[in-house]
Amino acid sequence: MDNELKRRYEAAKVIYEGLGIHVAGAMEKLAQVKISLHCWQGDDVHGFLRNEALSGGISVTGNYPGAARTPQELRQDLVKALSLIPGKHKVNLHAIYADTDEKVDLDQLEPKHFKPWVEWAKEQGLGLDFNPTCFSHPNFQDGFTISHPQTEIRNFWIRHCKISRRIAEYFGKELKQTCVTNFWFPDGFKDLPIDRMAPRKRMKEALDEVFAEAINPEYNVDAVESKLFGIGSESYVVGSHEFCLSYALKNNKAVCLDAGHFHPTETISNKISAIALFDTEILLHVSRPVRWDSDHVVIMDDELQEIAKELVRNHLLHKTHIGLDYFDASVNRVAAWVIGSRNMLKALLRAMLEPTEMLKEAEVKGDFTTRLAILEEVKSYPFGAIWDYYCQQQGVPVREAWLSEVKNYEKDVLLKR
Repeated sequence: MDNELKRRYEAAKVIYEGLGIHVAGAMEKLAQVKISLHCWQGDDVHGFLRNEALSGGISVTGNYPGAARTPQELRQDLVKALSLIPGKHKVNLHAIYADTDEKVDLDQLEPKHFKPWVEWAKEQGLGLDFNPTCFSHPNFQDGFTISHPQTEIRNFWIRHCKISRRIAEYFGKELKQTCVTNFWFPDGFKDLPIDRMAPRKRMKEALDEVFAEAINPEYNVDAVESKLFGIGSESYVVGSHEFCLSYALKNNKAVCLDAGHFHPTETISNKISAIALFDTEILLHVSRPVRWDSDHVVIMDDELQEIAKELVRNHLLHKTHIGLDYFDASVNRVAAWVIGSRNMLKALLRAMLEPTEMLKEAEVKGDFTTRLAILEEVKSYPFGAIWDYYCQQQGVPVREAWLSEVKNYEKDVLLKR
């Protein structure tokens, strides 16, 4: 072990322990956190089932070389990224990432079409999460999928969503890790609708049918995800926050909060405690909106740190599933995974190194001076020394050393595609 690294860690540990913080305990707790890496960052959301242009409010910009073209290449890239991220994590699949030579449509998928992913996940010691793919398909018509007024189209998406839950159950059973299946639909109108109720009634009835089959929550947890607007649904989205939150609470489903799916002045960090209070599980899609739901690579900004603080301060990590959701084709795609994942973990560690109980006590006493002073002083505490030591303990590169590994991988693998 690097003696200088350990020396700086020990010095930093003394400073944090002066505030009553158990540093080693924080690192042990962080090692139990699983981040779900979104497979779609690796190939710009193309998948392997169809060769269709993206539609349904999905748009990827950039043409950086080396995008994965096959499931094998995507898994190879994920292995590289995961080797540079401390901890043991999960991979989040969309239905279009089936690994099969069969010509199969979304409503005909079966667990067997994902068997190579499951075998790979077993080898790597990873869990898998899942999503039905309700976009970029001929049956995404007139801006609608599962709430479409035509029964035939609506039933296609209902079948696809039902099948997705069975695939998720297969993941959970085989990997002995609960699969989180997230349901998001781009349904909506570009211009102002006359009837806002009817599409939501159709979506509610369709979801009731999708979730009618009982699946052991040990294997699969369902989540519903809202959105404010999208390309082609600027004026009205069927699955709004109010709809999805109400549906989840009434039907015992997890609530998915995506950092980019709300008004620019809203933050999901401020919603977490309000939702968690009602004993529902939470799925986070941690992203970075810039002007709208633009899914930029996650950085260590204020909102990321506030999200982490809410989870840690309120002891919510056990009932929260943390997934990343962004896609940037203007940078090295493997690096994008590493940057976002390491930042999410850094934010959690910083939150774990906060003297939360001291601050809560000061707040209850009305001592807002102490609360403000300590919060500001902790910002300049030597967090980096703790993070560096944690990375070394976990067997991953310290600081920016990971970047040279990605650059070498780009030269040896990505540029040859």
